[in-house]
Order: sequence, then C-alpha cells, then structure tokens
Amino acid sequence: MKRAIFPGTFDPFTIGHASLVRRGLNVVDEIVISIGINDSKRSYFSLEQRIKMIEKLYADEPRVSVGSYDSLTVDFANKVDAKFIIRGIRSVNDFEYEKTIADMNRNISGIETLVLFTEPELTHISSTIVRELLRYKHDVSKFIPDGIDINTD
Repeated sequence: MKRAIFPGTFDPFTIGHASLVRRGLNVVDEIVISIGINDSKRSYFSLEQRIKMIEKLYADEPRVSVGSYDSLTVDFANKVDAKFIIRGIRSVNDFEYEKTIADMNRNISGIETLVLFTEPELTHISSTIVRELLRYKHDVSKFIPDGIDINTD
C-alpha cells in the first residue's frame, strides 16, 4: 500500500489542490490531505472549517482522508505511515524551495517527495490570492472545487 501525505494550510482548498489530489491518486493508493497548523499565518477559515470542507469534498473517495498536524511534516508522515509527500510546483521559485525541503526531508526521514507540476491553466491560482479575494468580498467560485462550501460554519 503506497500512502502519501499532501501537506499544506489549504486556506482555502482550491481547484489547484484538487487537481494535485486527483493526479496523485494515479501514483499512490491513498492520500492523507494534511493540514499543517501554522500559528504565524493568519487563517481565513478555522482548522475545523477547513477539515469539514475537505472531508465533505472527498466523502465519496475512500482513498482520500484528512488530518491535521502541529509538528514536522515528516513526523506526521511517519505517524500516518506515509512513505511519500506530494507537492505541487507552479514556478521555478517553487522548485528551488521544494527541492531544498525535499532533500532535507529525505535526509532526516527517508521519505520521498513526489513533485507534480501544476497544470498550466491553474498556475495563477494560490490560496493566498483566493484568501485576499475573499477578504474583499469577491466571487471566488471559479477557483474553488464545486463541492467546497466556503460558507461552512
């Protein structure tokens, strides 16, 4: 059984994230969408809201689950018995950052990072930008998967 984690803050979960999960399931048997708790980031949605939104989106996909963690990503991967970390790359800048972290993660844990390049039509989408649009009351429906209700309590 090949299990991977897909770590991020997912604030909010976007169509770019959904694309990576869909494509990742072609490579691994299971994906644990892993919401990292980062106190230095100001969240738009609470951790509970994000978990609820993503669980609802994947309610009919038994190969996808959701977890949260407040530790090193590799420690959480070990906790859920995942041998892989899935990461998406939109640009050269993302590559440099992700390569450094992937090298360190492999060095300290043996866990491999699987890099998926973002589909070209989705490279402009980021949770940061979607969050900013939400703060200023703009419609973000074209950036959010159909099953995500951004009005979830």
